[in-house]
Amino acid sequence: MIQTSAVRQPFNVIIVAQRGRLQFEALLFAASLRARSPHFAGRLFIAMPRPGPRWERDPSIVDAEILSAFARLKVEILPFDAQVFGDSYPHGNKIEALAALPEGEPFVFFDSDTLVTGDLMSVPFDFDRPGASLRREGTWPRPTLYGPGYREIWKSLYDRFGLDFESSLDETQSDGYWKRYLYFNAGWFFYRCPRQFGQRFLHYSRSIRDDPPVELTCQSLDPWLDQIALPLVIHGFGGGRDVLPAGLLDGSVSCHYRHFPLLYARESDAVVECLEAVAAPNWLKKVLKAHEPIKRMVYQRRGAKVRALFDRENLPRREQAIRNRIRSNGLWIR
Repeated sequence: MIQTSAVRQPFNVIIVAQRGRLQFEALLFAASLRARSPHFAGRLFIAMPRPGPRWERDPSIVDAEILSAFARLKVEILPFDAQVFGDSYPHGNKIEALAALPEGEPFVFFDSDTLVTGDLMSVPFDFDRPGASLRREGTWPRPTLYGPGYREIWKSLYDRFGLDFESSLDETQSDGYWKRYLYFNAGWFFYRCPRQFGQRFLHYSRSIRDDPPVELTCQSLDPWLDQIALPLVIHGFGGGRDVLPAGLLDGSVSCHYRHFPLLYARESDAVVECLEAVAAPNWLKKVLKAHEPIKRMVYQRRGAKVRALFDRENLPRREQAIRNRIRSNGLWIR
């Protein structure tokens, strides 16, 4: 029996933000959630790192107008301490912030550079079977000519943490192809308890960083550490690929755009319309225009110029080619 949004299990949403670019992206995320998912029944947390020895500068959001806008959008600010990562690996915020969330309450994490474009309550999350974004490229690992290969690299990690490697494989893919091995984009993920998930995520990430298996000797861990550990965590908790129907997250319900020029270059008309509608109210525009990428791409209409450079039905296969074309036309900004 298909659940309706009225009877789905409630859950919390968390994003991470701090002073600078992320605070503006977080505002857009919160505004899009309220506009496009008005029946969302959970709590919306923005996790904010506290100042501490792991940060060279205070990462706190102190701008009164931004904090006021968060309050208007019914956002709960959730301070947390970066005890392991901080400046050395800012992506680690998403790992350490999970410990501050309410224990035992299902959660969905999103990167701040995401728009909610549809009803989140329509997504049939099974919080006992975690999952994450499959909108990714084969960015890690990068096997060297003389090995080890994909299998040896990934198997060394599963062995490190006592996980069954063979059951993680996609047998429809060839042994030398990266998609055979469980790999996610860490732009969203979910589970039934943030503290259980976060504790294991932190343990795996720290172990890989501090004592990588010998098979990882020639592999870069920065910025990929979170995406190296994430499939191990998800597999260990009984999750995997395609735990959600295709076309919802990273589809009709959410868009992980990453950079505004990329959004205008490759996303659908519906996503562009969502962005521009969400950013239109004067009270929000007053705050958002302080961020140059939003000011130029949205309010000064440079996004339309980027959009005119591409045919969405025939985009370059590699993201780098999209970036290069935007840069060559003097329109890249981040």
